[in-house]
Amino acid sequence: MSGPNIALVTGANKGIGYEIARGLGATGATVLVGARDLARGMVAAEKLVTEGLTAVAVELNVTDPVSISAVAARIDREYGRLDILVNNAGVLLERGQTPSQTPVELLARTYATNVLGVVAVTNALLPLIRRAPAGRIVNLSSGRGAFALTTDPHHRYAQAPLLGYDSSKSALNAITVAYANELRNTPIKVNAADPGFCATDLNGHAGPRTPAQGAIAAVRLATLPADGPTGGFFSEDGPEPW
Repeated sequence: MSGPNIALVTGANKGIGYEIARGLGATGATVLVGARDLARGMVAAEKLVTEGLTAVAVELNVTDPVSISAVAARIDREYGRLDILVNNAGVLLERGQTPSQTPVELLARTYATNVLGVVAVTNALLPLIRRAPAGRIVNLSSGRGAFALTTDPHHRYAQAPLLGYDSSKSALNAITVAYANELRNTPIKVNAADPGFCATDLNGHAGPRTPAQGAIAAVRLATLPADGPTGGFFSEDGPEPW
């Protein structure tokens, strides 16, 4: 196989996902900008193209099996493989509720995107990733999914727990390890990235870090060399505690 890497980033029309797409484009990859709203995805892709990058918008709703299948079929038809998958799409639906005030329905909607969507997209695209010479899967997690932090009563995450979001990212970490273990004897590497507390629409732009800073770890993990790690959880500064 030859030519540039083919990369798909879910939820890539804005925020950290857009910056990940931008970072991968800067490496020479052809970036597929996944977006639920195709019009917004096209605007994002066009912005990347004006910077001299190769980007194509694809309509992708990670909670819709038909949408996922259509994207997998398109990538197969147009590219024949997928080198990089970044599962970035995510939701944070809590609005100040304590865990005991959190409706089960909110958890279901959170898990539909943050957990089940990642599994559905990964399973659909894994046959294409297996065709790549060195496939990379990166899952966008959070320090809020790390038990080492949420069990520390002095940490801000423990003092303001988000039942749905936090537990969904813990589940995502476990999912990352499960795929890494399955694929350990292949060239595919699977890791989780912690972008840090970034100012995005997800949190009302409350974080001190920029989306560009939040993209650093994911881009690095998506372009790991053959001797790079798999089954880990990393920020831009290195390994993170589980």
